[in-house]
Amino acid sequence: MARSSHHRSDLTSDLEQTVSRAQSAGLKLAITGRTIALVILGVWLVLSRLDLPGVSLKFGILVLFLISLGLIHYRIIGSRWDKFWVKYLFVAIDVTILSVLIATQPLYQTADLPQVMVFRSPLLTYYFILVAVVAFSFSPQLVLWAGGIGAAGWLAAYAWVVKQDGGVLDWGDVPSNPTAEDAISVILDPAFGGTGSRIQEAIILVVVSVLIAIVMKRAQNTLRDKLTAERDRQSITNIFGRFVPEPIVEAMINDQGLLAPLEREATILFADVVGFTSLTERLGPTKTVNVLNSYFDEMTDIIMENRGIVATFHGDAILAIFNVPLEDTKHAEHALKAAQAMLSRVKQGSFADETLSIRIGINTGSVVAGNVGGGGRQSYTVYGDAVNLAARLEALAKEKNQSLLVSGHTHAKLGTSSLSLHGEATIRGQTQPVKYYGIRD
Repeated sequence: MARSSHHRSDLTSDLEQTVSRAQSAGLKLAITGRTIALVILGVWLVLSRLDLPGVSLKFGILVLFLISLGLIHYRIIGSRWDKFWVKYLFVAIDVTILSVLIATQPLYQTADLPQVMVFRSPLLTYYFILVAVVAFSFSPQLVLWAGGIGAAGWLAAYAWVVKQDGGVLDWGDVPSNPTAEDAISVILDPAFGGTGSRIQEAIILVVVSVLIAIVMKRAQNTLRDKLTAERDRQSITNIFGRFVPEPIVEAMINDQGLLAPLEREATILFADVVGFTSLTERLGPTKTVNVLNSYFDEMTDIIMENRGIVATFHGDAILAIFNVPLEDTKHAEHALKAAQAMLSRVKQGSFADETLSIRIGINTGSVVAGNVGGGGRQSYTVYGDAVNLAARLEALAKEKNQSLLVSGHTHAKLGTSSLSLHGEATIRGQTQPVKYYGIRD
């Protein structure tokens, strides 16, 4: 239980790190987008005010300053100076600069107009652009921060202007049941501020930020779910992929761990370690397990390389099947190649410093394959006389002092091979004597 909790903790940590990396990459993308937007805006502000060189120069300097701030932030991301609050600080700086400009820069440099008239221009759109750019960060919290501080900056700029201008007209200054002239005289007055409209604009900015943050949060949850599913899928693939070819693992995952039962001709390989009982008595349980693990790992690799799967490990025995569940027209040939490779590997080396000897029986015939089990536990296995005959051929190999015996059924599928007929035997469970082939002397 503790181990499972530890695994979930590690998984959660990995997911959070993945999301954090995505946010850092998104924040860099946001800064890149901000820089592009500033370049476009700066070109427009400078070129549209060439008749006012002083104003044009100020805008150019301002844009370059803002771009420099972005580049500084870009360099900080991922460095040792990158703290959780840094991104919030840079957003606050952007909002502060924008709000100060709105509060202090006149609508026209050459006209003496109330500053409150700047709120009739579409300056609020710059706050929305800021929120849109921040959305690239993939951080709902940062989007909410940008929307909230943007709304506060907009209202603060308005409050500052109202204080500096003195009395400004508001919607309440329009008479009850006004005529067109009454409404126009107030609304189009240079001193008209429309406090309610400014508050409404701030609320809209916050609402839009909240909606974007909700969408981003859902996207984050979707990403987490996808990453979790992929991680679980990869874990299953890694675990079962040691014994089962990846296409079978994929099929089992897609079918919630079940593979449809089927009846098909297949070749069965049954391998057993010679003298296993005496080996366990000599080595003891720990060493025996180490030897078997090493042996099973290498034999499984050989079987899989030849398009087979390991259906069962039983004690020291291996039951491998070819042509089930993946179709393989050369299943008999691949089973024989796997057996020869297994014998060669055992003869050439050791397993956990122990040399082994094995016997193998191979048979081809009709089998029934599928998932079986109970109590929530399932295993993929095969049944049929063909399976029993493979196991009995392995036992017969012991009597005949052979390392490999192949039934006549399999030999008929091989065409040509390096095997020779060793004899014919009556085997329990078989109505007819069975021809068996082995390695030529």
